[in-house]
Amino acid sequence: MIKKVREIKLHNYICYGLADVIGSGAFTLVSAWLLFFLTTFCGLTPIEAGSLFAVARIVDVIMCPCMGYISDNFHKTRLGRRFGRRRFFLLLSIPLVAVYSLLWVQGFNYWMYLLVYILFEIVYSMILIPYDTLSAEMTNDFTKRSKLTSARMYIAQFAGFTAAFLPGRLLAYFGSDSAISFFYAGAIFTVAFMVVLFFVYFGTWERSLEEIEQSERSVASEEKQPLGKRLFDIYYDFVSTLKIKTFRSHLGMYLGGSVAQDIFNSVFTYFVVFALATSSVVASNLLSVINGLQFFGVGVATWLTLRYSPSRAFATQALMALVAFVLFAVTYLYGSTSMALLYLAAGVAGLARGGIYSIPWNNYTFVADVDEILTCNRREGIFAGFMSLLRKASQALSIFLVGVALQMSGFITGHSSQPQSAINMILGIMIILPVALTLWGIWSAFQFKVNSRTHAVLNEEVARLKQGGSKATVTAETKAVIESLTGMPYDHCWGDNTVGHVNRSLLREKQQQSAQLKNA
Repeated sequence: MIKKVREIKLHNYICYGLADVIGSGAFTLVSAWLLFFLTTFCGLTPIEAGSLFAVARIVDVIMCPCMGYISDNFHKTRLGRRFGRRRFFLLLSIPLVAVYSLLWVQGFNYWMYLLVYILFEIVYSMILIPYDTLSAEMTNDFTKRSKLTSARMYIAQFAGFTAAFLPGRLLAYFGSDSAISFFYAGAIFTVAFMVVLFFVYFGTWERSLEEIEQSERSVASEEKQPLGKRLFDIYYDFVSTLKIKTFRSHLGMYLGGSVAQDIFNSVFTYFVVFALATSSVVASNLLSVINGLQFFGVGVATWLTLRYSPSRAFATQALMALVAFVLFAVTYLYGSTSMALLYLAAGVAGLARGGIYSIPWNNYTFVADVDEILTCNRREGIFAGFMSLLRKASQALSIFLVGVALQMSGFITGHSSQPQSAINMILGIMIILPVALTLWGIWSAFQFKVNSRTHAVLNEEVARLKQGGSKATVTAETKAVIESLTGMPYDHCWGDNTVGHVNRSLLREKQQQSAQLKNA
């Protein structure tokens, strides 16, 4: 018997959102400060420091798809039935997340920093991939999911603000030439990560085992597959997600918006310290303004999403980001004396970024619903694995390319001033690339068709088909909505496609049986 739908109370929204103390806090601290820390205090060149992020992605190519698959299927194990197929990994990660503090220890060599970073990325995947599925597990309601995402993003903005603000205060106390400031910041966040994982585990829930098993669609011979075939199926599932139009549109918004912000983050400290000839404390203050105002940007994004649509909300706040990039370019022309203009640019950037980060993550929670009408299965883990890999790969690639570009432009490690060629490269990276990517994100937003109306139509059609309804009796309106979301003819929905290895195998079996009957 399927359990009664649980009511999401205030403390559940808060507990769910707390996990982004890790998602945003660790991300912001690494994105804004780690490259600077490694090149300024640890003796690594920009290419060496940037390569840590790039090399770790090789591990993610293996880890993320496998973690997504394991999370989707962990309910078949004794531990999954006892502790949850998603939340078990949050519980397991509580002691393991301590490795994060080692990233901020001065004195290691390159290989030690690489090892520590890879270990942290493995733990990070164990946390974020199962966690990213939980809003879809907790409710099917469009508004409630949007509120869960909003709670997550509000807490993410607070964590991001703290990650940007804290190093500056520690640097001001210990001195701008003291590496111990970064170790204390990393240690404080590590303790926070352990505490919030406890609350997330006990304040959230998953679908009941009965509901999972009733809706599960599988191949009869799947359990007998050798390891090589099983790995092929995992990666086939991973890549086949790109066949879904809604997911492709979502990825365009995410990459166009968030990667632009990642690039901006990775070079912003260099812009403030070297291009404007100020200090790392000023950079921390500006990052605090940006991250602080992101909190209000999430509120604007939530209102626009619920009042209009996710696509219009994203386009509006992406346009604000373009204004911020222009303002930062103007501040360089005026010099570091124009602090009022610099803080204005930071304020606009913060309001814009709140929506640019939160809206794609709100959209992502509905992708598995579109996938269900194609595959007849709930595959949140696969999409969470894809998004985790994409998030970390985009961050790593942007930081690595920034490191390469800085070194090629003549950047001198450990010096308080840089040649004009390096300054010009910093300006190009921080302004030109983010503008181009943001424009792509705006275009992708208008291809994303999920809103409260289309989501309700989708849920009603899935429920009708689950109850044995015929695809032949679909209404014209429902058919049009489903095709706009999936990007496929309606006749190919509900299993009649090659999205996912289960559908692929069953479709092949059906074709073989038809061929045998025809030959007979």
